[in-house]
Order: sequence, then C-alpha cells, then structure tokens
Amino acid sequence: MLIADSPPYWNGPQLAGNWDVIRYYTAEHVRFTLIAVVMGMLLAFPIAYLAHRRPVLYPPLLAGTNIIYAIPSLALFALLGPFLGYTNDKPIIVAMALYTLVILVRNIVEGLRAVPAHVVDAATGLGYGRLRRFVKVELPLAVPTIIAGLRLATVSTISLITVGGAIGKGALGRLFSDGTDRKIVVELWAGVIAVIVLALIADVIILTIGRLLTPWNRAVRRS
Repeated sequence: MLIADSPPYWNGPQLAGNWDVIRYYTAEHVRFTLIAVVMGMLLAFPIAYLAHRRPVLYPPLLAGTNIIYAIPSLALFALLGPFLGYTNDKPIIVAMALYTLVILVRNIVEGLRAVPAHVVDAATGLGYGRLRRFVKVELPLAVPTIIAGLRLATVSTISLITVGGAIGKGALGRLFSDGTDRKIVVELWAGVIAVIVLALIADVIILTIGRLLTPWNRAVRRS
C-alpha cells in the first residue's frame, strides 16, 4: 500500500475538497493496523503454545500481558521511543502489537483448551506427533475462539491507534487532534466516522474469514 511522502493538509471548515486527506490517513490507519495485528499474532502464538503445553506458566504469562496492557499508551510510546525512535511510526505500531497480546494469548489458549480430550487422544493414537497434532487437529478446532479474539484485538487496535494523534502520529487520530486544535468540527467528525467504518469493515472481513476456515460449523448449523 503506497502512502504519499508528504501528507495532505485539511483546508477549510468543509468536507468538500478534503477527501484526499481522509483517504491518506485511512490508508495509513489500515497499514498500522495490519502490521500491528500480524506482529501481535506472531508473538501470541508461541506464547500461547508454551502456556498451553506448560499450564503452570499460563498465569504469569497472562499477568505479563495484562501489565503491558495497563501501561497508558503515551507512556508506552515514551518507553519505546529510545529503542525505536521518536520521529517515526514504529513506537505506535509496536505498542499496538503488544496491547493485542492480552486478548490474543488468552483466546488462543482457551481455544486450545476447549478441544475435546478424546479428539486429542484419537489423534495421538493415529500416530500424530505433538507438533503435527497441534497444527492438524488442535489449532483448526480452536479457530472459532481465536477468530473471536482476533476480531476484538483488531477493532481495539483500530481504536487505540488514534491515541497517537496526541504526539502528531496516529493516522486518523491526526484528524482528531488537528480538528480539535483548529476547531474544525467537520475534520474531527470525519476522523471519528472513518474509524468507526474501518472497524466495522475489519470486523466483517475477519468474521467472514473465520466462517470460511470453519466449514464444519456451517454444516452443524444447517443440520
């Protein structure tokens, strides 16, 4: 997804003539969200797998994700700044990825725990090794719970990214901060509506993907 080098600037108190601004920051918001959620999933899966295989580790790992989520966004940006820089978008993206862990790790673990024991035993009896059983049997059956967590994490990320507007970042959050500072109500509401629409679209897309990945659920509902 290509983003212009120089961001467009909102001109005037009206919506007309400023669609390029909305398109630019919406594209940036989508980019931030995709990177953050993918990073979150890549981090969450090994953590959740470890927690599932070693139940004694689950409480401290989950507590760690809760502690990260409890850190205010601006404070987390500041903590990440010395390592990632203050003038780029990396602190926002990494912070959002870390925030998703509190949702994703829990949902992945609970999804795996919900897989019936007799199914796991049957796969073991058929000669499935631990990793093969996880990939071929446990993970597919945990997909509905994982998708539910992914939906929540994605919508939450779309919302939280706007906090970056307070430091001159935050994609559509820039419309919030700029509209407030310049007292342009239309710009502020354009940002709010764009975030809501983006969250709804993302939720529908992930829900559709989840249904495509679990055709057996559709068969059960039809029967």
